[in-house]
Amino acid sequence: MAKRAYSPKDVANIKCKALPFEGQWKDVFGQPEEGDTWFISGPSASGKSSFVMQFAKMLCGIGSVLYVSLEEGVGLSMQRRLAQFKMTEVQGSFRIITDGDIKALEERLAKPKSAKFIIVDSYQYAYEAGWEYSLTRALIDRFKRKTFIFVSQEDKGKPMGKPAIRLKYAAGVKVRTQGFRAYCQGRYSGNVSEYYTIWAEKAVEVYNDKSNN
Repeated sequence: MAKRAYSPKDVANIKCKALPFEGQWKDVFGQPEEGDTWFISGPSASGKSSFVMQFAKMLCGIGSVLYVSLEEGVGLSMQRRLAQFKMTEVQGSFRIITDGDIKALEERLAKPKSAKFIIVDSYQYAYEAGWEYSLTRALIDRFKRKTFIFVSQEDKGKPMGKPAIRLKYAAGVKVRTQGFRAYCQGRYSGNVSEYYTIWAEKAVEVYNDKSNN
């Protein structure tokens, strides 16, 4: 049976819920739709991990966040980042898991009061743990009201691996970190700032060095 064809009026009448971003988050990223997929990539030492943690803390003010820490685990670097961004301030809304089993995650998310936002860091490590592209898409499609945020490694300015590239193009919001700034693509607002500053002092150092060379 053929699927329904929507008129412009039908589309306009569909109720979509936007994420209530405020301040610089709204200026840069607008107010994306709840349940849309995010893809965050960037080279090493670009501020990506710091951006993701800042983003996670902000999201905790909207709903609970589950951080699937496959690449970094819960070792010393994670401990230091949690302390740096004072994540104990949102500990009631923030949890970390290190299990890469996609079926186990699916069971967790099916439970009442499960996380609203799921950060997967990184997709390359998840893929090695069995997150094939088709399974990842099936997970996203099953939990349409949850927002999945995938963090990706890069190789020569592009997401590392063909599955990651496919996932990037499927994502509604794409973010790339470079020089301690986060640049947004797939925006929801036409009146947005050029970038989000992750770490002002470091960004100044990076761009001063570039201007002097």
